[in-house]
Amino acid sequence: MNKRLFVLSWLLVLLLQTGAVFAAVMPEQVVRQTSDQILGELMSRKQELQASPGKIYDLVEYIVLPRFDFQRMSQMVLGKYWPRAKPEEKEAFINAFRQLLVRTYATALLSYSGEEIAYLPSRQEAVGSEAMVNTEVKASGALPIPIDYRLYMKGEEWLVYDVSIDGISLVSNYRTSFASQIRRYKLSGLIEKLEQRNQQKN
Repeated sequence: MNKRLFVLSWLLVLLLQTGAVFAAVMPEQVVRQTSDQILGELMSRKQELQASPGKIYDLVEYIVLPRFDFQRMSQMVLGKYWPRAKPEEKEAFINAFRQLLVRTYATALLSYSGEEIAYLPSRQEAVGSEAMVNTEVKASGALPIPIDYRLYMKGEEWLVYDVSIDGISLVSNYRTSFASQIRRYKLSGLIEKLEQRNQQKN
């Protein structure tokens, strides 16, 4: 075996090992590591973010968004309207919905003040392709708020496709809200309204 083939063989072994390690990461670890990373950045850069709140969007884009499957979420949110949508409408909706969630999540993060996150026993289907990670946000003098993450295995990684806050599903909530707007304004009208909303300052 020449030197080139030897190097390529070892690169292939390393890539396979890396993929195996990544796939072995449990759903709870995905949620915990993502939460720890974003909240760590938030606390260490608190003064900077208070002075320039817009910078929180970059943190959310870089740390949180890669853990979400926005195409699957968009498909579930639109429900029966998804198959009827044109390809360009689907793309426009995914982008607008994604930006809406970024803004909503970023705004919530800016109000974080060190509340504790407790990780409860999680549930994973026997086949291993679906999982739910259960957490509670504990604030002093208040009842814990349950936040549950639904994930599925896509290729080699776990991705979030729904979040429930105090028992209310984000996907179900938006599906109901958007369905009424689609009936009134059509899908193109909903997309236009989302894009306008995303352009507004918080």
